[in-house]
Amino acid sequence: MISKGCEQCAMGGKMVLFVYGYCDQRDCFYCPLGENRKNVTDVYANERLVEEDEDIIQEAKRMDALGTSITGGEPQEALDKTCRYLRLLKEEFGEDHHTHLYTGIPGGRENMRRLSEAGLDEIRFHPPLELWGDMHGTEWEDILYIAREEGLTPAFEIPGIRAEEEFLEFLDEGAADFCNINEFEMSDGNYRRMQEEGYELQEGHMSAVDGSKEAILDVMGDHERVYFCTSVFKDAAQHRNRLKRMARNIRREFDEITDDGTLVYGKTWEPEARLQELGVPEEFYTVKSDHVELAWWLLEEMVEEGDVEKGEIVEQYPTVDGTVVERTPLA
Repeated sequence: MISKGCEQCAMGGKMVLFVYGYCDQRDCFYCPLGENRKNVTDVYANERLVEEDEDIIQEAKRMDALGTSITGGEPQEALDKTCRYLRLLKEEFGEDHHTHLYTGIPGGRENMRRLSEAGLDEIRFHPPLELWGDMHGTEWEDILYIAREEGLTPAFEIPGIRAEEEFLEFLDEGAADFCNINEFEMSDGNYRRMQEEGYELQEGHMSAVDGSKEAILDVMGDHERVYFCTSVFKDAAQHRNRLKRMARNIRREFDEITDDGTLVYGKTWEPEARLQELGVPEEFYTVKSDHVELAWWLLEEMVEEGDVEKGEIVEQYPTVDGTVVERTPLA
């Protein structure tokens, strides 16, 4: 059975809360963080820079978030802040707002207790690659049981570098609830280092690395509590569904939501009086400081018939910054 956190991710219902960009694990050549996130203390809710706590609440409401995933850097290295945000989310949205956290260090019992008391539901451990296969009898085994004792759901979340049967052993022993394997990817943040290690992109893929997926699935894919998350799924399902949730929440009467979760509308520089003269209903347009936004199909029709001189069809993301994807001139 898929974990609650993963189920919400697939629905696009998890807000991503980046709490801290520093991390002691400095030798992870595959770290995907870009320069704007690495070694910073800035906080981001999805792509929104958090300047005050209310920004987090607004972003969660903007996407109708079912839960939150907490990431970094290393969230345990900013534990006070991490716990404060956990309490903030639970107080605002209730106990059903599911929270999970990614971490690359064990942390110890006191950290597990504090995280649990603050409202964390699930903790996903990513042990350093050089320890894979040698974790039994170490603090990495101990922390799984400690986390459970403190009320957390312990799990693994690892990059799909290679197959490792020890993770299956932890599952079968009851130490961890599940193991997520993310398809090995190249990003702007790790591309150069990945190439230096000899990795290449799969043919026809923008980010997926060639060679590891099949071997991992052969060894680990049949286990009922191992989930392999492909790069295509993360983009097509998780990210796109999150955009759609945002779009549905903020769309105006005349905005169209695309299959990619973007919003499409028309833009013209005609005065409002001209639109009223043409009989455009008030719910089909919004007046801005130097232009008017309205139903794209209505604008297209008016331009074609010569009622309006010019305009453009705008497609943009439903995010706070409203990044424009495409502009199509109408004249």
